Amino acid sequence: MPATANKALGRFITFEGGEGAGKSTQVKRLVAALQAGGLETVATREPGGSPNAEALRKALLAGLVAPLGPAAEALVFSAARIDHLDNLIRPALDRGAFVVCDRFADSTRAYQGASGKLSDTFIDGLEKVTVGETRPDLTFMLDLPAEEGLARAGKRRGAGKVDRFEAEDLSFHQALRQSFLDIAKAHPERCVVIDATRPVDAVAADIWRVVESRLFGAKKPAPRRPKKPTAKETT
Repeated sequence: MPATANKALGRFITFEGGEGAGKSTQVKRLVAALQAGGLETVATREPGGSPNAEALRKALLAGLVAPLGPAAEALVFSAARIDHLDNLIRPALDRGAFVVCDRFADSTRAYQGASGKLSDTFIDGLEKVTVGETRPDLTFMLDLPAEEGLARAGKRRGAGKVDRFEAEDLSFHQALRQSFLDIAKAHPERCVVIDATRPVDAVAADIWRVVESRLFGAKKPAPRRPKKPTAKETT
């Protein structure tokens, strides 16, 4: 195993799923495993990941764009994605680093596309302009029933304010779950559905097995096991 990542090894990995699916926790676990193997690894998120994109994140999650409709929302998400790609993701990939992202373009396709009733033609065109050739090498769809995900999200949030998407009704989140499963079915070459109803360690172990088999093949790094999650790392 090489001590550091290089252009031949760097990969783009994304995590997708509904509210409370555990994406943030699993991003942290995978990043720790890759870094333990001596690989430069960048953790990031969407919307956000770069200063301008983080500013847009605040407006999006506060619901300030929602009154303009799903098309406008998709455009603002895409504006944030362009800045994120230009200032963080592409530079990291160009130097051979691994990039592990909590949400990416599949979330726009699921939230504003299928759930927002935007056409595939609209979303395809938006992705072509925004993402171009910078598409994930591997995407994990963390799947669990919408009711369980919302309960987890509520526990995590505590007394905090519900964001624009958590505030949607159950039927929206049930449709959202199906949208992610449909995306995974349409793109089996990059998408892997992971049962997120299980304990954090079991989910992380499945994710690592997929990363080993799909991205490393015979040249598998042997990182130390990441530390066990804290009590807060339950979603």
